[in-house]
Amino acid sequence: MEGYIPNYDKFPIVQVKQQNVLCGEGWEQTCSIINECIQSVSNAKKIIAIECYTEILDEEVLTNLQSCIKGEFILTKNYMLPEDTISKMVYPDVTDDAVFGYITRLAINDFFDADKIELFKKELEKKQDTVIIYGIGATLLAQQYDLLVYFDMTRWEGQLRQRRNEVSNLGVNNKQLKASLQYKQAYFVDWRVANRHKRTLMHKWDLVVDTVKKNNPKIVEGKALNKALEQTAHQPFRVVPFFDPGPWGGQWMKKYCDLDKNEKNFAWCFDGVPEENSLLLQFGDIVFETPSINVVFAQAKPLLGDVVEARFGAEFPIRFDFLDTIEGGNLSLQVHPTNEYIREKFGMFYTQDESYYMLDADEGAHVYLGLKDGIEPTEMIAELTEAQKGKQPFDADKFVNKIPIKKHDHVLIPSGTVHCSGRGSMVLEISATPYIFTFKLWDWGRLGLDGKPRPINIKHGEKVIDWTRTTEWTKQNLVNTIKEINRGDGWHEEYTGLHETEFIETRRHWFTKKVHHSTNNSVNVLNLIEGREVIVESPVNAFDPFIVHYAETFIIPASVRAYTIRPYGESEGKECATLKAFVRFKA
Repeated sequence: MEGYIPNYDKFPIVQVKQQNVLCGEGWEQTCSIINECIQSVSNAKKIIAIECYTEILDEEVLTNLQSCIKGEFILTKNYMLPEDTISKMVYPDVTDDAVFGYITRLAINDFFDADKIELFKKELEKKQDTVIIYGIGATLLAQQYDLLVYFDMTRWEGQLRQRRNEVSNLGVNNKQLKASLQYKQAYFVDWRVANRHKRTLMHKWDLVVDTVKKNNPKIVEGKALNKALEQTAHQPFRVVPFFDPGPWGGQWMKKYCDLDKNEKNFAWCFDGVPEENSLLLQFGDIVFETPSINVVFAQAKPLLGDVVEARFGAEFPIRFDFLDTIEGGNLSLQVHPTNEYIREKFGMFYTQDESYYMLDADEGAHVYLGLKDGIEPTEMIAELTEAQKGKQPFDADKFVNKIPIKKHDHVLIPSGTVHCSGRGSMVLEISATPYIFTFKLWDWGRLGLDGKPRPINIKHGEKVIDWTRTTEWTKQNLVNTIKEINRGDGWHEEYTGLHETEFIETRRHWFTKKVHHSTNNSVNVLNLIEGREVIVESPVNAFDPFIVHYAETFIIPASVRAYTIRPYGESEGKECATLKAFVRFKA
């Protein structure tokens, strides 16, 4: 690692090809563009709908809008149900559990008082001047409007605002609620409701505002944004990664991803999770940040492929992230729910199957995977329970296989398998998208970053552990099930997983020369696991050449169909490797 100069791009940008797009930056330009559009409405009575996502800083936004836009402001929050009514309504989905809830079936209209809205609509008919309806649900109050402006927010920034106690959950005032509980309510309720509502508006929004940076909004025409999303869904692209510390976090990402050396550690990196990440779109001189899930919503079939979209809808099913335990600690010993359990208990229709690809590993690194032969389930659960009470540490080595691993090993983890990464490994985690459904069984007696124990989920975990996955089965079926399947001039291709019960397939390509790829009607997600940089190209010049650096995750939409990858720059003439994941279809 000494002397390594990182080239990992933390802020990848999609260069939008449209010219002369109406866009701006800062409150002065944002207000000016909104006013121009209002003035272009010919009728005297003008109804302006300003819709918002959750986690918007309303005080900042309203203060600036009210100072520059003339008209009567109507706030949608005044037409919502009372807070206690909303809290009772969402309770079955939020639950009393510290971590888990149920994916809500609520819609935005469920949060509003229908009688109040009907009364307002009658009052609106009598108004003669400009009316600005502000807040989530604005289009419920005025289904006929002259201008639709949408203030958007990315998931990660929303979470940071929760941690800073700057925002509340949908329809309630709970800024001071513990951030993890705010997150839970947002995950199971708010974001589901807001996304369903947003999808009904995307095809008709006139202006969209990026509100990620405090006091520095960016604004762009809605049609231009939609065209940019369409462009993105027909070329290789990267989403904006984010990094987060953890109680077991390591030091590898600081060096290879050029992160802040003053931070204690970095545990996670999300670098291929459109539901969580954002997308940077450059319109002229303006770099506009939008939730990358917007690409999925607007361009599901070109991005995912027809068959994948038919199975998953407008949901990106593959997740790539990093888990860094180099100079760190063990992850929590854990297990993920089966498909049946996650559907019944949490309302998700597929589960968190996953795998660990070892991007790097220290000497002596290991994973805990599968159960030892001859163990007694009741004894293991009893000892986990006693450990959770603080009576004695849980002896993981007594019950769980401790398997040595090295760089470029691939460990498969179908749901129901007890597992965790040990200290000293840099994991590229490849999995299905559901990502909070981890049942922690044992956290090694440590505290979280907040100084408190992290929630343990033995009651859930014991119901989904597959007790048949013992030592020999685990080694034969889950560890390095790698086989060569193709070879050509300067390259060879290997199947590395995932397990036959998982819907994701992974292929590893080693190459010193150009490799031809096909998306096979599925979105492809790749990471450059060896080599300093490569270049992705279209055999028919369908997209601009796309450069990828070491450890970067990138997405190839299904619509691309054919593409090539070859060593580039400092890597020319040297061996490189990519790991590719796609949705496999069984006959």
